[in-house]
Amino acid sequence: MLLHNGQLLPEADFALPLPNRGLFFNDGFFETMVWAAGAVRYLPQHLARMQQAAAALGLELPAALATAGALMATLGQLVATQTSISAEYRVRLQLWRGGGGLYTPETEAVEWLATSRPFHETETAVTSCGFAETVRTQASPVSFCKGPNALTYVLAARERQHRNLDELLLLDAAGHVAESVAAAVFWLRDGQLFTPSLETGCVAGVRRAHLLQVARQQGLAAYEVLTEPAGLLAAEAVFTANVAGIKAVRHLGATRYAAEHPLLVELRRAERLP
Repeated sequence: MLLHNGQLLPEADFALPLPNRGLFFNDGFFETMVWAAGAVRYLPQHLARMQQAAAALGLELPAALATAGALMATLGQLVATQTSISAEYRVRLQLWRGGGGLYTPETEAVEWLATSRPFHETETAVTSCGFAETVRTQASPVSFCKGPNALTYVLAARERQHRNLDELLLLDAAGHVAESVAAAVFWLRDGQLFTPSLETGCVAGVRRAHLLQVARQQGLAAYEVLTEPAGLLAAEAVFTANVAGIKAVRHLGATRYAAEHPLLVELRRAERLP
């Protein structure tokens, strides 16, 4: 089953009505969430990014998605239809501007689609990683959200596949480390935590925001910075993080990192606390 504008429908019976500005102009954004223990994990961070994305694109979030309570209730309807025995689900929420027209929008109203699939967290280490050679991130008023720059990550994933790597780290136009293909990147050095600044055009990941919050609550100095690749090569540990899990990087090019950095172990433990 799926939810289209609040209506439950069998996936096999669904047809996307045209015109569709999401399809025609990429006029919208999406959120990928994890439903676990009867709730959306990182709900405050997801809702904040959705509200920010809607404001940046000039969209009006529908009432069914506009508050934490409404979002939980709406997605709960969809998860309740799952017949899988999985205890956790990946929920994708796609939102786009309604109406037709050419580049100039006719409305701020939103249409939306939610789908769900069984989910299993994975924290398998990244054994081979390199820096992207064919694509760069670019900061813009909408680079923080997911969707408007999706082709960048499609091309990055294609390069990763062709180079037979487990992960690829993207740089911005000025050569600063930005993010991985589908996750934020962090590194540890001298008892401090670092992650790229949003000025690089990286996505404002919800796990990124949560980890920064947890680190600071634990008294760990955490910084959002502009750093060239040499900064990561000199780090004690590098890892990626998104809603699917935290993955330690074992090799970045010819550089090898320790198997288990104590600060990363502590961060994982602190993040799981209520």
